Order: sequence, then C-alpha cells, then structure tokens
Amino acid sequence: MEQAPKKFGTSAVFFTALATLFGAILFLRFGYAVGTVGLWGVFMLIVVGNMVTIPTALAISELATNKRVEGGGEYFIISRSFGLNIGGTLGLMLYLSQTISVAFYIIAFTEAFEFFFNYMAQTQGIVLPRQVISVPVMLILSALVIIKGANMGMKALYVVVGLLILSVLLFFLGKPVAGEQATYFASNAKLMNTSQLFIVFSIIFPAFTGMTAGVGLSGDLKKPGKSIPIGTVAGTLTSFVIYFFIAYKLAVSASTDQLSNNQLIMADIALFGSIIVPLGLAASTFSSALGSIMVGPRTLQAIALDKSIPIQSANRWISKMRKKDNEPVNASIVTCTIALIFVAIGGVDIVAQIITMFFLVTYGTLCLISFLNHFGSSPAYRPSFKSKWYISLLGFLAAVWVMFQISVMYTIIAFIVMIALYSYMNYYHSDRKGFASLFANTLFQMNRNLQIYLQKKRTKATIKDEWRPSAICISKHTFDRNNALQLLDWISYKYGFGTYLHLIDGYFSKKTDAQAKMELTRLLENLATSSHVYIDTIISPSTTSAFAQSIQIPGIAGMENNMVIFEFEKRDPQDLHDIIDNFRMVDAGGFDVCILASSRKPIHHKNGVHIWVRSFDTENTNLMILMGFIILGHPDWKNANIKLFNICKEEDAESVRARMNELVEAGRIPITANNVEVIIRDENTPVKQVINKHSLDAGLTMIGFNENSFKKDGDISLFEGYGDIGNVLFVHSHGVKEIE
Repeated sequence: MEQAPKKFGTSAVFFTALATLFGAILFLRFGYAVGTVGLWGVFMLIVVGNMVTIPTALAISELATNKRVEGGGEYFIISRSFGLNIGGTLGLMLYLSQTISVAFYIIAFTEAFEFFFNYMAQTQGIVLPRQVISVPVMLILSALVIIKGANMGMKALYVVVGLLILSVLLFFLGKPVAGEQATYFASNAKLMNTSQLFIVFSIIFPAFTGMTAGVGLSGDLKKPGKSIPIGTVAGTLTSFVIYFFIAYKLAVSASTDQLSNNQLIMADIALFGSIIVPLGLAASTFSSALGSIMVGPRTLQAIALDKSIPIQSANRWISKMRKKDNEPVNASIVTCTIALIFVAIGGVDIVAQIITMFFLVTYGTLCLISFLNHFGSSPAYRPSFKSKWYISLLGFLAAVWVMFQISVMYTIIAFIVMIALYSYMNYYHSDRKGFASLFANTLFQMNRNLQIYLQKKRTKATIKDEWRPSAICISKHTFDRNNALQLLDWISYKYGFGTYLHLIDGYFSKKTDAQAKMELTRLLENLATSSHVYIDTIISPSTTSAFAQSIQIPGIAGMENNMVIFEFEKRDPQDLHDIIDNFRMVDAGGFDVCILASSRKPIHHKNGVHIWVRSFDTENTNLMILMGFIILGHPDWKNANIKLFNICKEEDAESVRARMNELVEAGRIPITANNVEVIIRDENTPVKQVINKHSLDAGLTMIGFNENSFKKDGDISLFEGYGDIGNVLFVHSHGVKEIE
C-alpha cells in the first residue's frame, strides 16, 4: 500500500511539546506553589522536575537519531529496545496516560469560565456542573480530530499556541496587585514549609510532563531523526527557563496569601488580565488536550499494528487507517470515547496522580534504555545525537525517586498494574522475545571490563590470592551419564567456577558445527543440574587435542583454569588409558587434577564426603579437605559432613591421631574430632578392601594420588577395585593449598 506523504516538520514537535508544557498547572497552580513553599522552594522544584525531563529529552533525542522512529513515538522506542511484550505493557500505560490527560485538560479548561458559573449562581440561583462546558467542548474536539485529522488539529494548535504566548507576554508586562507592594518580594523570596515541598511538587509536576508529546507525531514527521531532537530539547529548555521567570514575576507581584488563595492570581497581575488570562488558560488547556488527543491515537495504533492488544479483532480494527489521509480514525474514536467518559465523571484528581506515575515510568524507561545502550556498545547503536550515560542514569534514578516522593501508594499501584499486564501479555504472546539482547550487551561489556580489570590486578598483585577452584571438564559421554557435570555443579554452586565442554569427535566442518549447536541446545534444555556451570561444546579429533586447546584459555569467571577433571565409568574403564596419557600433559601445565570414577549407584548425600588421607601426603590432603568443604556448600549436601580416614600401622596410631586432630583444630573447616577415624592396618587385608567397607554408602569418596602412583605406562590398577562403593574422586594437587 502506498504511504501517505509525511506532513510535519520540527515546528510541530516544538509547539506540541510547548503547548503541553504550558498547560493548566502553569496558570492555576504556580501561584499557589510560590505562596506555599516560597520562591526558592519553587526554584528547587523546577530543578527537581527538570532532573527528570532534561535527561529524558536528551535520551529520546539520542534514541530517535539511532534508527528511524516510526509511528508511536515513545512506544516505538521502548518496544524496539525492550521487546514487544514489555513495550506493549508500557505502551498501553502510556496510551492511557495520554488519553486520560485529555480529560484532565478539558476539565481544567472549564476553569476559564469561572465567571460564567459565578454569574449563573449569583443572578439566577443555578449551580451548574462543570460538565455543562466540558462535555460539549470534548465533543467538539473529538469531531475536529476524527473528521479533520491531525492536519486540521495542527493548524488549530498553531492558533492556540500563539494565543498562549500572547497571554504569557501580557502577564510579564503586568503590574503587581494592590497592597503592600514593597513587601511582596521580601515575603516570597525564601524557602517556606519544607515539609510540604513534595505535596506541592505532586500538584505542579504535570506541568513538566509534556516535553515528549511531540514525539508521538513521529509517524507523521518528514524527518523524525532531525525534528524530534531539536523540537523536544528546544521545548524542554524553553519551558525550563520561562518557568523560573514566571515564578519570579509571581513572587514580586503578590503577597503570600494572595498567591495561595487565588488560583487565578495571574489574571490580577497581567495586562488586560481579566480577559487575557482566562483566554490563556483556555488556550493552554485546549492546546494541551489537542496535543494529547493527536498523540494518543497514534500510540494506540502503533500498539495494534504490533498485535500487542490481547484481542486480535481489536488489533485489526484499531490499526486501520483512513485511506485519503492515512489518519488512525478508529484509534481516534476509541481515544475520544475514553476521554469523554472521564470528562463526564468529572473527578480525575486521583486518576491524575496515577497518570503521573505512568508518565514517570515512561520517562525513566527511556533514560534506562539510553543508559544501557551506552554500556552495551552495540555496533548497531550509532546515534547522531549523543547524550552522556551519567545524564541518562540520573534521569532514571530521579524518575524512580520522584515517583516514591509523590506517592508511595500510587507508585506501588502503578508497578502492580504493569506487572499484572506484562504477565498476561507474556502469557498471551509467549512466542515473543523479551529484552534479553539489550541487557545481554550491557552484561557482556561489564563482564569484559571486569575480566580485564581482574587480569591487570592479578599481574600487579604482590600477595598470594586465596585459592578457589576454576575447573574444566571435557567429556563425550554427557548424554550417557552426567556424574562429572553434577560434580562441577557442586563445585561451582558457591565457591568455585566450572566449565563443562561436551566433546564432539571430528574435525571442524559445517556438519560438525551444526551438530555442536544442536547438541548444545539439547544440553541446555535437558540438564537441570548444570544451573551453575558454563556449558559449551568443543569439536576435536581427540581428547588430548581438546584438552590442549581448552586449558590454555581462561575459564568463564575470567580467571585462569587451575583444575582439570577427567571422568570414566567404573564398569567400563576404557577411557582410563587416555586419561593417564593426558594426565602427564595437564600435570606439566601446573593444574590440579581430579579423576572421577563414575558409579551408577544412587548418591546418599546425607552420608557425607569420605576423605582418605595419608599423613605424609599434605598436598593432596589439604586439597581434598578444601574440595570437601566446597562441595558441602551445595544444597544437595545439606546437613552432610566430612569424614577423615587414615590407615596406619599400630605403632604409628597415636602420632597419626595427634596430627589429624591438630589439622582439624587448626583449620577453619567443618570437621569435628568425632569425624576423624584412624584405622589400624591389617597386613592381611588390602587397603582397597578397607576403603570399600568403610565408605560403602558414602555420598562421595576422595582418594589422593600423585605422578609416582603409576607403576608403568598403561597401568590402570590404581583406579580399579572400588566397585562396591559409589562415586570415587581421585585427587592430585599441584602444590600445597594452605588451610587458613
């Protein structure tokens, strides 16, 4: 379908933002604010408000120049950054804020006719409801937008903005009201009633919530990448400066009581004020309503085009456009209907506070997206307009802080509503991806910077770092048994780090690469025990080459691997020959080595870890005790303990027992004297038989070994003969690990 030509330029964005910023609050509540908290108090509140709005204006300008912003403005940016489900959730909240804001502005518009309501009450004795004015005005506005579209609305917008500017100029040309004029500035130029600062802020904050209004016209802009930054930033800075001058003019023109008690005090100050201020109020509120009623339908239409409304028929109907001018007429009908309902109800003060919450959520989200994109450093993020990451972070934090300062209850309500809506959206559109890519880029950058920092720290370190395992295991039997993966998970849960590589035999090719990707997906989906282990695949023609490649690169934590885990099946120990060959290579590299003899026996975690030590083998003993302590940190081993066993001759029993007790008492490890057992060796009973007897039902058995344990090449007898017990972990330490 041929697209209708784009209609608007930068001025449309600027005036739409300005018309919303110079709204009802400016005319009705700025005087009250100065009279309540003083001129310096209002200055503080203007600064606080712009701590949210200026970073948001810069963030949205940056995001708009990175990629072409299509229809929907803020919704388009959020949904394309955080995913359609979160985008749809925040988009609906944003849309409701824009729509109900129309009702808020129309109701405020009726304040310009206070003279009419007073006349009817005093002369005719008739107290008319505000709906007498507000409902017909809402109907006229609806007809204007639905029939004529945004083009006609923009023409009307220029007229009312012109009237608005005139009324502000005449206000500055006005004179102070009657009274003790010499004391006005002295009485107002101070900070008063500090306990009410944020009560006043909650009243005047809607004056700050219009700077992104022009962004909603993005789908109708000729050059949104140019118009949005210039128009939005110009509108925000213009209002920021003029708000200070308006506050100052009020402070020098009326007393504290006059400012606090007369909501139309500007009419008494302005030149021709009795006429121009009501006209300015009418112009500001009508133009704000007009700006919102042009933007709201376009947000809703963009949501429907993404099929984010959980009713498909509604998506189709709302997304339709009028062929002659490309106007979202159906979305406009929905918007006008909702606004008319709230205008008829009349009382939107409570709803207005919730609306403010949703606007702040939107602003905070835009700043957060900008902040994350700065840290993500994606090559696809190349905005021509650039803000600073710390400005975006300030805007995000300020938005959240202001929400809680205005109302904790309404902030919580806003979050609950959004979480509930997102949960339903995520359930309804379960096939859609979330915001993983944006956060993933940020996490990748943070992880990279942290690893580089740690590497530099290690090279400059002057003291020996405490030891913790960074283990790597390579196995081609993952789908047959997962004992090694389970061991890595125990090690990695709390204190250590684990990398598990599933070996695919062969040379790297298109075929083996496809196989590796398929098997990795299968592993990640089916192996629940690997939640703390980094899992990947490696393609190599042999186990030896796979280990030679892998042990040279850092582990997942960024620190160098310091432990290698081999694994074989006790009932079919054919892999042992490969393991013994590779042990010498790994040992030469300075790695600790663990060889796991896997058993198919059930693991009785409650029976704990049994460690078999030799008094003269301090290196392996210390490592096994540390490993036992680390493994017991996993929830699987809750309430389990470590038991130490030492087999010795009868004449050595006392000295061995003393050394064992000294080891337990000196080390801060979870071993009590009751869990230390010295076994007198019977020369007629093989050591393996003793181990099988005492560790028959142990959860895990550890036994030390060293490079001299192999009598000759190809000798695997060291690892055989433990068929009665469960998993056995043979441990070889490369150097002494201090137990401090």
